[in-house]
Amino acid sequence: MRILTKEELYNEKFRLISEFKKGAVFIYPTDTIYGLGCNAQDKEAVEKIRKIKMRPSQPFSVIAPSKNWLRLNCLISKENESWLNKLPGPYTLITKLKNRACVAENVNLSMNTIGVRIPSHWFCDFIAMMNVPVITTSVNKSGKEFMINMETLDPAIKSKVDYIIYEGEKNGSPSTLVRLDKEEVIIKKR
Repeated sequence: MRILTKEELYNEKFRLISEFKKGAVFIYPTDTIYGLGCNAQDKEAVEKIRKIKMRPSQPFSVIAPSKNWLRLNCLISKENESWLNKLPGPYTLITKLKNRACVAENVNLSMNTIGVRIPSHWFCDFIAMMNVPVITTSVNKSGKEFMINMETLDPAIKSKVDYIIYEGEKNGSPSTLVRLDKEEVIIKKR
C-alpha cells in the first residue's frame, strides 16, 4: 500500500492510470468524503471491494469519467436533463441503464439501474484521464463509521488497498441520492 499526494499522483499519472485500469484498489478524495474504488469494468477488482466492505449484495455506484459517458450509458429523460446540469456536484443520480456492458455485472448485480456521480473535485479530472467508470463507495465496512482521516481508516481496509490518495481530513456527508429511475424524482439525503 502506498500513500500519494495529488502532486505524486499527477507526477506518475501514466503508470498509475495503467495500474488502476488493471485492477488496483484505491482510496481517493471527493467533494464529500473519501471513496473506496477501482475500475468498475474489472469484475475481479469489484469483487475485492465487495469483500473489503463485507457487502455481498448491495449495488455500488460509480463515478462517471464524463457527462458524455453518462448520456451514452444511462437513460436520461428530457425532464431529468436538468440534473446533469447540476454535475459536477454532491449528488448520486440513480438512472436506468441503456448499456449494461458499461460496468462489470457485479457492480449493480445485474440490475437495470445504476448510481452515478461526478463530484466537484480535482480527482474527477484524473478519472476523466482514465476514461473508465470508477466504483465509489464510502471507506468503511458496511454499517461502520466511514473514514474522515488516516486515523479513522480501519486497519483491515488499509491492508487491502493498493493506493491511498490523501489530502487531509474530510468532514463532509455522503452525497444526496436522486432517483431518476422512477416516474417522479425522489431526493434522499444520507
